[in-house]
Amino acid sequence: MAGRSKRTAKAVINVPVANLPTGDSVAIPVHVIRGREEGPCLVVCAAIHGDEINGVQIIRRLLGSRYLRGLRGTLIAVPIVNVFGFLGHSRYLPDRRDLNRSFPGLPRGSLAARLAHVFLTEIMSYATHVVDLHTASVHRANLPQVRCDLGQPDVEDLATAFDVPVVVHSTVRDGSLRSALQDQGKPVVVYEAGEALRFDPLAIRVGVRGVLRAMHTLGMTKQAPTHSRAVVEPYISEKSSWVRAPVSGVMTLKTRLGAYVREGQIVATIGDPFGTEEIPVRSPGEGVVIGEVRLPVIHEGDALLHFARITEGDEDETRSAMQAFQSEFATPTSAGEPAQVD
Repeated sequence: MAGRSKRTAKAVINVPVANLPTGDSVAIPVHVIRGREEGPCLVVCAAIHGDEINGVQIIRRLLGSRYLRGLRGTLIAVPIVNVFGFLGHSRYLPDRRDLNRSFPGLPRGSLAARLAHVFLTEIMSYATHVVDLHTASVHRANLPQVRCDLGQPDVEDLATAFDVPVVVHSTVRDGSLRSALQDQGKPVVVYEAGEALRFDPLAIRVGVRGVLRAMHTLGMTKQAPTHSRAVVEPYISEKSSWVRAPVSGVMTLKTRLGAYVREGQIVATIGDPFGTEEIPVRSPGEGVVIGEVRLPVIHEGDALLHFARITEGDEDETRSAMQAFQSEFATPTSAGEPAQVD
């Protein structure tokens, strides 16, 4: 029988990382909520890349949600993992290393390795399940999506609970947090949405709802956020790929995030600064646009559009998932942005 504690307990803990050259200490802020009943321990983290700040706002709203009343198990919320990058508006640490390529880290390694080691041993060691919040990199934007290894136990349930239109099956990269956690047998999903250094109301709203729905799937909450529509299963893409610029120049996109494109369709044009020549860029296959570049000044070989590839015959399923998502989440309120989930 599950044990019971006397009351819900909350604490804010600052986990020391290192000192600044000024002598001031730097710590990772951690918010812990322990429910009255025993259950899973979900860690929700953001800003592993310091400029990916949508996740910070997702966690701020999550912590104030009414759905956490009567919590079962433990929620550990880490809004800012890469404190150094966050303060400097940078993806990286001061040593120019990528924290998400530095796991599991070393206690006496580089600054990135030390931060990775502290985060993994002092915080992630308590996790039974993990949601890692990300955005696209600078000058790019992502459609709300979940990336995960669907071959791992319990991962698919977490991924589909998020209620995003596309789930991309992807294997882990060496040095990533997901790789380190997967080696420990911990289910982890990555939520990707929006762009760096900007709050995206849609990405935030979908993220808050997604985390709450994942918690409900784990049995941590009594209720999940309600819908104005029936939940539609996301399209699961087994492969994604980038379309790259064949030439340098000034780019004009001919499609948008969430659009379904066919093989050979013109998705962008690249021309010279005078407008005298336009080179079409065509889609190499069928898919849904899940990422796009936002900077129109393009060099040859730059990544332009990211596609979740669609298996032949799955067009109707994909369109259904996208239409349901857009009707629920992308319809603005009178205030000009999607309503907040609390």
